[in-house]
Amino acid sequence: MKIIDLALSSSTLAEVLKLAGEEHLVLKTPEGQEFLVAELDDFAQEVALVRPNEELMQLLAERSMEPGKYTLKQVREKLQAN
Repeated sequence: MKIIDLALSSSTLAEVLKLAGEEHLVLKTPEGQEFLVAELDDFAQEVALVRPNEELMQLLAERSMEPGKYTLKQVREKLQAN
């Protein structure tokens, strides 16, 4: 991630966008505000599109509550139950 201090730089918008295509940028204004500039990829757009799907979000929330590791015995039991 690269930081561009706008108080010290006179980069054009085209230059900033070109840099943002290579790596994430933080633009810092003379007043101290900071803004993140990053290229959106297909995955980020897909996430934004599915986020309003309440059923999917509920399913993912439920799945995230499940333990992350299973023993071989637990896997066998789970498969036999289905």
